[in-house]
Amino acid sequence: MRRAAAAILAIGALTMTMACTTVPAEGEATPAPGGGGTCQADQLGDLVGRAPTSELGAEAMRRSGARALRWIRPGDAVTMDFREDRLNIHLDAEHKVERLACG
Repeated sequence: MRRAAAAILAIGALTMTMACTTVPAEGEATPAPGGGGTCQADQLGDLVGRAPTSELGAEAMRRSGARALRWIRPGDAVTMDFREDRLNIHLDAEHKVERLACG
């Protein structure tokens, strides 16, 4: 009985480890290889009000040092996990950049 319980716990731990692997979600850019890491969004205020384009996303990632990007539209369901290497670009109802934040 103890061996069966130990096996179940081991499989559960392995499953949890695999489930925690970071995979870009829909609307999230693939992490950039090398460089960057910790996101710094405090100098991105000039991007607010602009249309969401791939060029804006690339510029925001470069300037913030983020390795991953997530676009968040009104009503989108998003995970509450904090990632220090991810830049979140929040869009307003008019589909313009409302704010940029790390996490």
